[in-house]
Amino acid sequence: MVAHMKTTIDIADSLFYEAKRVAARQGMTFRSLVEAALRQRLESESVSKKPFRLRKHTFRGNGLQTGLAEGEWGTIRQHAYDGRGG
Repeated sequence: MVAHMKTTIDIADSLFYEAKRVAARQGMTFRSLVEAALRQRLESESVSKKPFRLRKHTFRGNGLQTGLAEGEWGTIRQHAYDGRGG
């Protein structure tokens, strides 16, 4: 058995009258049109999207420069911005 809850919503008059016309044209009640539209909206929200996956990027080279493997942040930053005005 499906339980029903009575509620009141405020919508623009023009939207209400258009929805009533659509419901009548489709041979359904205003209530069933609103329920169908609400179900459709909720289902579209619950569709799971693919989770974000960071693409793997690799670079050619021989690893870190000498002295940077255990370097402090100031030294690494200095090398990163060297010759770039930073």
